[in-house]
Amino acid sequence: MDGIVTEVAVGVKRGSDELLSGSVLSSPNSNMTSMVVTANGNDSKKFKGEDKMDGAPSRVLHIRKLPGEVTETEVIALGLPFGKVTNILMLKGKNQAFLELATEEAAITMVNYYSAVTPHLRNQPIYIQYSNHKELKTDNTLNQRAQAVLQAVTAVQTASTPLSGTTVSESAVTPAQSPVLRIIIDNMYYPVTLDVLHQIFSKFGAVLKIITFTKNNQFQALLQYGDPVNAQQAKLALDGQNIYNACCTLRIDFSKLVNLNVKYNNDKSRDYTRPDLPSGDGQPALDPAIAAAFAKETSLLGLPVAAVPGALSPLAIPNAAAAAAAAAAGRVGMPGVSAGGNTVLLVSNLNEEMVTPQSLFTLFGVYGDVQRVKILYNKKDSALIQMADGNQSQLAMNHLNGQKMYGKIIRVTLSKHQTVQLPREGLDDQGLTKDFGNSPLHRFKKPGSKNFQNIFPPSATLHLSNIPPSVAEEDLRTLFANTGGTVKAFKFFQRDHKMALLQMATVEEAIQALIDLHNYNLGENHHLRVSFSKSTI
Repeated sequence: MDGIVTEVAVGVKRGSDELLSGSVLSSPNSNMTSMVVTANGNDSKKFKGEDKMDGAPSRVLHIRKLPGEVTETEVIALGLPFGKVTNILMLKGKNQAFLELATEEAAITMVNYYSAVTPHLRNQPIYIQYSNHKELKTDNTLNQRAQAVLQAVTAVQTASTPLSGTTVSESAVTPAQSPVLRIIIDNMYYPVTLDVLHQIFSKFGAVLKIITFTKNNQFQALLQYGDPVNAQQAKLALDGQNIYNACCTLRIDFSKLVNLNVKYNNDKSRDYTRPDLPSGDGQPALDPAIAAAFAKETSLLGLPVAAVPGALSPLAIPNAAAAAAAAAAGRVGMPGVSAGGNTVLLVSNLNEEMVTPQSLFTLFGVYGDVQRVKILYNKKDSALIQMADGNQSQLAMNHLNGQKMYGKIIRVTLSKHQTVQLPREGLDDQGLTKDFGNSPLHRFKKPGSKNFQNIFPPSATLHLSNIPPSVAEEDLRTLFANTGGTVKAFKFFQRDHKMALLQMATVEEAIQALIDLHNYNLGENHHLRVSFSKSTI
């Protein structure tokens, strides 16, 4: 019986033996299953939860210290950015829950992200760890409410029409009649601009129009998507979230309007489908050439990243298992600092034995053109990295803060420095400062380069390109295994053997492989190009 975890809890309704909700958790090291039945009161005292932190990865996560009144929807929303949520079990009386994700990779990304950024529900910190269980088997008749919520969420995630015939509590998902959301912002200690809203909400689909206004001394906005399903998904994931650390809380409802009529494109209102509209200040409309470029940029890149660091990063990108490692900077913003011209990043908690200017150039170069890198002489676990512009430094911060590099979780924030100084002529700084201004390896030098459309958060799956015909799958598997990780899967592109997807066991291993092998010489004058992929194999 060693190593078998059996958990029994019985919820008793006062005055009767009626069981309120139940589920079966299958224990990984045995054929035994243990019944967990919980009531809404504190009856399930025998349930110990799983406080052991030894945590071998599992796609089932154990969530503790939940606020008493928290709903299934709120717990599911914690997992949504990382991929599909496949099951949930709430232990109401214990203020705990189990959440099952579709893949272990998604669960690992979620745990890594929340170990760097403490998650909060209703302003209370909560704790997430791997469960001892490999899957959650729930009795759907007893766990009906949770299953209904889950079904509705899945309907939204797979962008199908809202489920008919499924009753879901109002706090979960109501069928989206309208593609227009009404947004109210509480605790607005920092200004929230139309561009910030566009950046946050465009993670859930194409934003067509936004109108902002002040009503009853509150900043409000109406925002229109192309599809009601996108509106539903955005409301589910963002309602109640803070845009910046501990302030600017989003309150979101469906609007009764189904279409917005925007007359002017300015800082109060915008129609992204009509860049030719006048600004309404007696100024002429945008120059046609600029209007065309504006329309193109909006469709390709979304608008420039918000001027205030800490604006929510991709909180949920449908079908992207590793997506929201990207959110790392999202909730630990540095409100009030303008990123307009802020091109220099401060990176700390580096592994000083291993890190080099070259390795930082390669990793940060995924998100922009690194100009200079300086590892600090008196504090070698920290470095300054100068990007080509403020947009790139924001992107790099959003995607890399909280990621693991050489075994340590790195912190990325905006530096107060405007540039990285090179050492004076003739001064030896032990190779700690490097100028990459003229590097041939910059990914974003060419305007309109395809690379602008392929910027993804760190993920276990890598996209490889520029592979010569003589190099086979086995060669690449061996090459990547030599970086110290495990190659889980490999696939050449059908149409083009110059490209392939390769999946490492973890995001950290993939980061390491990218640092080691981007620009690796495969012979025949072919240098391998490596980037993160949004696909999985």
